[in-house]
Amino acid sequence: MNKLLATLIAGLFVSGAFAQAPVAPATTPATPAVVKAEAKADKATVKAVESEAKVDAKADAKVGKAEMKSSNTKTKAHAKATKAKTKAHAKAAAAAPQDKVAADAKAEKVDVKADAKADKAVVNATAKTDKVKIDAKADKMNAATATGAVKAEGKADVKAATVK
Repeated sequence: MNKLLATLIAGLFVSGAFAQAPVAPATTPATPAVVKAEAKADKATVKAVESEAKVDAKADAKVGKAEMKSSNTKTKAHAKATKAKTKAHAKAAAAAPQDKVAADAKAEKVDVKADAKADKAVVNATAKTDKVKIDAKADKMNAATATGAVKAEGKADVKAATVK
């Protein structure tokens, strides 16, 4: 939640910086300071874009890994429930005729418990995956915000160099 809030606040400031009306640049010849500032800004922008791409790739990998783990957990939970239910029904089928009603009732009780346990495991696995997805999205947003800030800083440096 803190990451999300920080991202939203940072995004607000960055969008405010970009929302300002552009000022028509004065047509002055490019001085060595301006050329140097532009080169530095371009280099910083390229580095920020590369960093953002790395963060995006890592975040996507984390989400993929979490989804695979969740899928495996869900499959195992369902298999375990099926095994428990099959065992209980086999035991009920093998029960003596006078104990058949009680054995069937016990098998039904095992069914309910096994299904509840499997459902709980599925919900927990899904919740973990959703958390990883939210964190990955926040990481991507933070990286995009940082890239925007670097671009804005570069533009400001170039603008400041034209004044000198």
